[in-house]
Amino acid sequence: MAKTKAAGADTVSKAPAEKKYMKPSEIVTFGIGLFGVALLTGWMPDYTTTFFADFAFKGKGFDQASFANTVSLVFGVAGFVGAICELVIGILVDRTKTKLGKVKPWIGFGAIPLAIVSLMVFVAPNTSSLAIASAWMFIIYAIYTAVSCAVESPANCFGALCSPNPSERGDAISIASFLRSVGQSGGQVVIIVVGALMKMLMGSQQFKNAEGQGLDLIISTAVCALGMIIFVMIFFANNKERVPYTSEKVSLAESIKLVFTNKNLLMVSLTKIAGFGRGVYGTVSLYIAIYLLGSKGLKLALMLPMGIGTAVGMLVVKAVLKKFSTKKTFIIFCIYGFSSLMILFIVSKVVGFNSTLVVPFLILNFFCGLQHGNTNVTPNIMIADCVDEMEYKTGKRQEGLAYAGYGLFSKIASAFTKYLGPFLVYTWSGYQFSQDQNVAYAAQTDGTLSKFLAIYTVIPAIFVLLQGVPILFYDMVGEKKERITAALAEKRAAQETASDDSADAIAE
Repeated sequence: MAKTKAAGADTVSKAPAEKKYMKPSEIVTFGIGLFGVALLTGWMPDYTTTFFADFAFKGKGFDQASFANTVSLVFGVAGFVGAICELVIGILVDRTKTKLGKVKPWIGFGAIPLAIVSLMVFVAPNTSSLAIASAWMFIIYAIYTAVSCAVESPANCFGALCSPNPSERGDAISIASFLRSVGQSGGQVVIIVVGALMKMLMGSQQFKNAEGQGLDLIISTAVCALGMIIFVMIFFANNKERVPYTSEKVSLAESIKLVFTNKNLLMVSLTKIAGFGRGVYGTVSLYIAIYLLGSKGLKLALMLPMGIGTAVGMLVVKAVLKKFSTKKTFIIFCIYGFSSLMILFIVSKVVGFNSTLVVPFLILNFFCGLQHGNTNVTPNIMIADCVDEMEYKTGKRQEGLAYAGYGLFSKIASAFTKYLGPFLVYTWSGYQFSQDQNVAYAAQTDGTLSKFLAIYTVIPAIFVLLQGVPILFYDMVGEKKERITAALAEKRAAQETASDDSADAIAE
């Protein structure tokens, strides 16, 4: 008995601040799961935008200005639907208690419905009524937004549950975030491969006609949906939740109060609102590839350097975090991100829109991508720290609610982005829709192309700088963070000892 207690005491002495909880394979499969989710959700917004605008109702005679405004409103409304869903799902996650955990059931059992709804987005009704077309776009994309929230939000939340060890948790989140960023670019690889296979099987002319109808987008989405299911199931089978959840029931009023009154969680969440316009580059990226670089297939060449930059940026962020706090790291990368985007704009304007632009544009995209390593990693580590702070203050550990709070602001910001992006691309820039059934994209003026470049660089640069402002007031760093981590470690060690003593008493 004494020997058993000694072993238990030794285990407690290393838990949970130093003890390693996760198997190496779990860290990998956590990332594979996020890769799978991002493979689909990272693909959908940009390509749904171009499907709705350029393909779904081509040749139906809709007024261009009215249709452009409708497309902008569809994504804006869907964004607010997502914001509401984030909060509701966060509350439901915190109330979920199963043998599998509190977030795994949402991810595993939500994968197939998400795949089905994603495919339905690309099945447009054959109608000449703008009212019917508008209603379909609003309804189907709102449904997609709700279902994707039910999978994506819990998947992001898993990082706070994989280990009670902050260092191990941070490493797992960093690796998983890297794989998620790779997944976000995966759809661009899929569409190139699908397009190449279609062209080989159908011939150039038939492929051009099919491309004019957006058939390559539909097939590519199906491939990504299948991949998402496979990768999520790998995660589902191998990963465990290890941080215990509390059993208190939290009312909706208490949940909303907690989201808006925890200062540090609020500051992290406000970065999304302050920087909402940084994401408009995604809406115009396809058109940058088509009109400035010369080919839709070059979207991968356009985004791959940025994706590689993001991946490298995560490694750089991890190194910087060893020397600086999360607060300083976030601010440093905001300043860097602003500078890199402005340099890209200046160089592009000097070189001009011709074939010589491609190489410097792609190289500079790599350096612009470095800043995304910060936004993919640092906020998730901050939120996990905020969960610790809330547990320290209240005794309740509410990962679902904390990530829902961040997700709520993220979705509100996304709603603004999803409205602003299409508005800038289809209305402000003077974009001309193709009316030819066999031509995917119409020619554009130089003025439109100049505005495309501004949407890709200058506008995001301003918002990248603005998103750092709330973090100036974040203080879960330094001595405060160390004190809270140590207190929680002591609390859990005491609980583990009490549990062991109780088990010994029962055995006796």
